[in-house]
Amino acid sequence: MKILVTGASGFIGSFIVEEALKRGFETWAAIRKSSSRAFLQDARIHFIELNFASEEQLKDQLRDHQFDYVVHAAGVTKCLHKEDFFRINTEGTKNLVRALMALKMPLRRFVYISSLSIMGAIREEQPYTEIRESDEAKPNTAYGLSKLEAEQWLDTVSEKFPYVILRPTGVYGPRERDYFMIAKSIKSHTDFAVGFKQQDITFVYVTDVVQAVFLALEKGQTGRRYFLSDGEVYQSSTFSDLIHRELGKPWWIRITAPLWLLRIITFCGEYIAHLTGKVTALNNDKYNIMRQRNWRCDIEPARKELGYEPQVKLEEGVRRSVQWYKENGWL
Repeated sequence: MKILVTGASGFIGSFIVEEALKRGFETWAAIRKSSSRAFLQDARIHFIELNFASEEQLKDQLRDHQFDYVVHAAGVTKCLHKEDFFRINTEGTKNLVRALMALKMPLRRFVYISSLSIMGAIREEQPYTEIRESDEAKPNTAYGLSKLEAEQWLDTVSEKFPYVILRPTGVYGPRERDYFMIAKSIKSHTDFAVGFKQQDITFVYVTDVVQAVFLALEKGQTGRRYFLSDGEVYQSSTFSDLIHRELGKPWWIRITAPLWLLRIITFCGEYIAHLTGKVTALNNDKYNIMRQRNWRCDIEPARKELGYEPQVKLEEGVRRSVQWYKENGWL
């Protein structure tokens, strides 16, 4: 079996590549010329450069290949300009699928890695309840909207194209950089939270996302969408508490800021980013993500239809992540 993994040099993509090799797939990693291969060192990996900005170029680049499976994990979570989310996450997905269809690629399954963020801030009346597939998506970030538009476009080709959509909540683990910044801050003796209203958080360890990917390749029904988490709900301080413990409980100051202060910080961060041309995590999307209070989601469809069962809860996942960060000189 031959599998193509896009976004292969990224956090989730590199783990998908590793699992594909373990399962004996002929594994092709789609990368850019500038992509790091730090986590793609296995000699069995085949590399292919793909330009998602051009359907015609994609057809040329893919013409001599016949893939059984494609996992589309390529995308961006932070951009300097809002339109870049749609250029890469939405149009890039369209171009890839159109190219595969034009080449009459005999795919058994195409798995698209989307996000819980496509739902936005819904079911926020306490007590919070799980976000379900039947709920109307109301994305409150450019990232979420770009992912949703890609999903909606896939619906227009559903009868001709065997796609399955995965919507993981916050994905963490070794190699991940955004949650790593929390660990780095805590090591520097500061923990930062926002908002005083209860916030229910969900997480999913990267290898559980990978588990779901291969279950979807095997059992996923065309057009279905599956939320992914570890099946538990945590409070906003839990992640920091666990990191703090794994770091040996250094002295720290915990700062909980009001939302209006976060709004000022992210506004300034985005303004400075446009002046300097450097992408920052302190942007408008980050503000909407951090102010959202309900991140619960219903994973029962994934359990029942795919056989998905999370293996790594947050306590163990944080332990593994911090250990990796230490061993690899990140902390």
